[in-house]
This record gives sequence, C-alpha cells and structure tokens, in this order.
Amino acid sequence: MKRIAVITVIFLLIPLVARAQQLPLYSQYLYNKFLINPAVAGSDGYTSFNLTAREQWVGYYGAPRTFSFSAQARLLKRSYIIRHKRPGRTVYRPSTDGRVGLGAYIFSDRNGLIQRTGFQAAYSYNIWLQNETQMSMGLAFTGYHYKIDEKQINFEDPNEPWLNDNLRRGIFVPDASVGFYLLNARYNVGFSAEQLFRAAARVGEEAYRNYRLDRHFYLFGSYFFELTYRHELQPTILFMMSEQIRPQADIGLTYNFEQTFWAGLAYRTSGALVANLGVKYQNIFIGYAFDFTLQEIQRVTYGTHEITMALKFGDSARKYRWLDRY
Repeated sequence: MKRIAVITVIFLLIPLVARAQQLPLYSQYLYNKFLINPAVAGSDGYTSFNLTAREQWVGYYGAPRTFSFSAQARLLKRSYIIRHKRPGRTVYRPSTDGRVGLGAYIFSDRNGLIQRTGFQAAYSYNIWLQNETQMSMGLAFTGYHYKIDEKQINFEDPNEPWLNDNLRRGIFVPDASVGFYLLNARYNVGFSAEQLFRAAARVGEEAYRNYRLDRHFYLFGSYFFELTYRHELQPTILFMMSEQIRPQADIGLTYNFEQTFWAGLAYRTSGALVANLGVKYQNIFIGYAFDFTLQEIQRVTYGTHEITMALKFGDSARKYRWLDRY
C-alpha cells in the first residue's frame, strides 16, 4: 500500500512540476513587468501598487492558483524639465538624479501538490543612453517557503518516509534574479533570469532524491505605433524558457485608446489564446485576461482567469510620463 501511495504521489507531482512551470505564469505581464524582471522596479518614475489574482484551468482539481501584491517606486531628487517637441506631445528631459529604483512583492503560488509562499526585494539602477532612452539594471533577492501539501496525501504506514520528509514540513529557499530593461517612448525590451541559485529539495525515494529548481529566462519586447493622436497599436512578444523546458512565446497585439482603454489578443505557442481588456480611471487601472487553452484539458475546465488592479501615483512634472505605460 505504501508503494502504491508513493507511486501516486510521483504520478501527481512530476507532470505538474517537471514538465509545467515551476514559476507562476502571468497573462498580463505587459501591465506589470516587474513580476518577471527586477530591472523594471521604478523604471517608469511612478510609485505604483499592483494586485494580481490568477486562477488557471478553473474547475480542474489541483490547477495552479497565484496571488501577488507588488509595490515599486523611483527615488527622485529633482523635477524633470518639460520640453515641448511638437503640439500634443510633451517630453521630460532626464536629470542626473533619481537613478535608483526599489521594488518588492509578496506572492502565494499553488501548483498541484506544491505550494510556495514568499517575497522578493529588488534594486534597480537606471542610466540614460540618450535623452529619451533609458537602460535599467536590476537585482532581486527572493525567499519563499516551499512545501508539499500533506493534506492531499494519505498513508496507512506511520513509518512512511514522506510523512517526515523536509519537503512535506516545508523548507525555506533563498534565491536571486537579475534583469536588464531598455525603455524608450516608442519601444521597450527586457531580459531576465530567475532562480539563479537552482536550490535543491529532497523529494522522497532515492530515484527522486534531488528535485532541483531550474533557471528560468524571459525576453520580452513591444513597440508603440501611433495611428492617430488618440489611437495606438502595440505589438508584443514574450519568450519564456528554462533549462529543461523548451522555449515558448506569447505573440500579441494590443489596441489602446487615449491611454484609458485597451484590448488585446495573444497566441501562446504552448497552445493557448489569451484575450485581455483593461480600463483606466484617474490613477486606478483594472485589467482582466482570459486564457483559452487549445489542449485536451480545456474539455474539463472553464478556462483561465486573471485580474489585475493597480494604483499609480506621481503623474506630475516630477515623473517622466513618456513611460512604459498601460
């Protein structure tokens, strides 16, 4: 019976964590890139707070569920100087001060039997390559409690090793991330690497003694096409890969009206379509995304739902508003 139970655990565990994502997956990364790149912290000059809730494969038992709350800001010393280039467009000339950005977030991510709860603290340094192009470099420290939910495992043998395993009781895992971010009024490009330490956790029997977390890599970019003064199109792309999972990409297009309403559609090469809508009211931003998977699991789920809410402060001459924007 014990052997059957162990096999059952491995059967449930391996498909969810060895083949699927070890890190949370977000559909609205475009509106809070800080969650996948520490260099984004404070890059747009705003002080912002962001709450994200994601329910993946609703209706499927053990499906991933993610909650995160993040905050970021730029430490500015002097106002930016307004410079008019043409009617309808205002550009802020960068100063030599205010190069440091700070950010932090807390998160809870559950994926099958595995649950992670933790935090991240990030530091970024921003330099100007030209008057309107900024390069940001970021470093983040992450710590989280990593465990298997013992409530989903039942054993008749009280001496079963899983009952006393460190992973069942939970372990603290320290890690780090690094990122680079190039930002301009018309485009942005970013690269980041996460789980640099590849922390190892002991999982059960000899064959599964070392379960090692993989490094994850993200490369994203977008460009703004101004159709008219009020209308804008933004093509986007995000490449994701790890040391064991082959690369996948999100390729999308977003329409933006006066920076107050946006709607977009993206194709995920792993087999999904992602639709998103959003609206801005004063300094409040609300976004919603729906993922429709093209795989067999869609027959037993109600899709994936993700909601993002954000507050942004500092829309004044102290902040440069050509920003990486919603």
